[in-house]
Amino acid sequence: MLRKILLPTIMVILGWGFWISPDFKTIAAGVSIFLFGMLSLEDGFKAFTGGTLEKILKRSTNKLWKSLSFGIVSTSLMQSSSLVSVITISFLSAGLLGLYEGVGIIFGANIGTTTGAWLVAGFGLKVKISAYAMPMLVFGILLLFQKSNTLKGIGYILSGLGFLFLGIHYMKEGFEAFKDTIDLAQFAVAGYPGLFLFCAIGIAATVVMQSSHATLVLTITALAAGQIAYENALALAIGANVGTTITAIIGAMSANEQGKRLAGAHLIFNMVTGLIAIIFVYQMMSTVDWISAKVGIADDDYTLKLAVFHTLFNLLGVLVMLPFIRKLVHFLDGLFIPKKIRRSQPQFLTDSVIDYPDTATEAVRNETLRVWDNAINLLSGVFGFKRADVLSDIDLYKIAETQNKIAPYDVDAAYTLNIKSLYGEIVTFISKAGFSWEMEQSGQIHWLRKANQNIVDAVKDTKHLQKNLNIYAISSNLQMYEAYTKIRVELALLIRELELIRLEAQDESSIFSLDHLKLLMDEHISNMNEWLAGTIKEELITPEMATSLMNDVSYATSIFKNLVQMGETLFVKRGRNLSEAERALELDDDELDEIKEQAKSI
Repeated sequence: MLRKILLPTIMVILGWGFWISPDFKTIAAGVSIFLFGMLSLEDGFKAFTGGTLEKILKRSTNKLWKSLSFGIVSTSLMQSSSLVSVITISFLSAGLLGLYEGVGIIFGANIGTTTGAWLVAGFGLKVKISAYAMPMLVFGILLLFQKSNTLKGIGYILSGLGFLFLGIHYMKEGFEAFKDTIDLAQFAVAGYPGLFLFCAIGIAATVVMQSSHATLVLTITALAAGQIAYENALALAIGANVGTTITAIIGAMSANEQGKRLAGAHLIFNMVTGLIAIIFVYQMMSTVDWISAKVGIADDDYTLKLAVFHTLFNLLGVLVMLPFIRKLVHFLDGLFIPKKIRRSQPQFLTDSVIDYPDTATEAVRNETLRVWDNAINLLSGVFGFKRADVLSDIDLYKIAETQNKIAPYDVDAAYTLNIKSLYGEIVTFISKAGFSWEMEQSGQIHWLRKANQNIVDAVKDTKHLQKNLNIYAISSNLQMYEAYTKIRVELALLIRELELIRLEAQDESSIFSLDHLKLLMDEHISNMNEWLAGTIKEELITPEMATSLMNDVSYATSIFKNLVQMGETLFVKRGRNLSEAERALELDDDELDEIKEQAKSI
């Protein structure tokens, strides 16, 4: 209901403002151009999130000081704490970051956002900024027409900066002209009532514009034109800081619990920081005066003093909150308790991760691991074992010897409920995302989709295998009993081996383990074919039995190949291009054949 009323209300207010004052149109146009510049800048940086930013983020957040530094530097470069917050929420939702590291980034982003005030107050208002805007717009728009994503990204950044500068110019011009008709300074409110009033105005303006930078620039330009009092401008800056959390909150609505926790941390931090700034505002104003005198800022240069104040209260907020960061994380963990997700429901495929290549890819990888986890239950049940036994070091041959029969297992129901639905969600997510990125992410998604298909194909082959497996695994014919026992035990042992590979470090030993499995598979197939030929020749099994066994050996071989291929993508390569060293270690088909021939000759 509120959303339906908000837009028409804003439109009416703007229309009324345009009617009573032409200068208001200039200010509003400046704000609009500035916001469009912010959007262009964000689009430009998104063009470089196809690996570079994500790699830096993952490598730069293993310690708190690194997380803080990343937040400061990335926000200073992108001039958007909101974008940094949304990207961080995406990484949290995809499982690429922990909450502790994410909170550190948010703290750093609040410090980084202060650079915008310094740029506008120290540079934007001191020179004719529109002179820099025009060349940036010309070169930026030219680059937007290029086919290269990198050049387009640079084009968005240049045009974004151009629009930012142009917006600042029009806001400045508008306020300069506005004071000749209406002096807004007459509406100044002194004392704490003024602080709370203008803080609320700052929050509202930021919520509407979805940009604390826009509110801050508007405040600085109005302050430079003498349209608002210095004290009220400080309150607007505090309000802008609190209001910027709305973007993170909106971004977290489509995220999982981790994303919601980070948005909560952002809100708590900015609320506490804003409250401290309001309570101690007069002491901080005295500190700002002292700092300004030390660094050579003039007593009447209120725009630069505002930049000093903005930096000071954000730094103070970080210093106050840092000792409590672990308690904050613990509190948020308890506040947002994860909902119990059924095996058939996706856990990582949220809208918050879909916009960024690495987060979307990692979400698909994590969801594929859940498909594999569900497949372990199904395969173990069909082969007649408990999951816990398959994944332990228990001798499965001994368990098989004690079984009088294999318990009935509904493959169709388990597949439909726990695998098919989840696989369908993954395919839908990939289609919805588009994945029109650079080769690295496209290749990863291709192989992850292939890994899902490998699992599905293995399950379908298992369904074909099940009928005869249930009959001959308890057969009175010793040869058929031994053959089918060997098939189900060896396939269960393959699952055990794949899980061990998944749990061990991603190094060359994993590659060797898979090569070993490939050799074992070929050896088993060869031995089985020789045994089958000898058994048929000696008439130890009937022709019907031989036909069934040959078909089922083919199914078992297909299951084996599909699961090994799945493990190769999901547990070793993880969908990424192997490094040259890893390529050298991995055995190709010719090398595997050569090793088999050497083994036969020994």
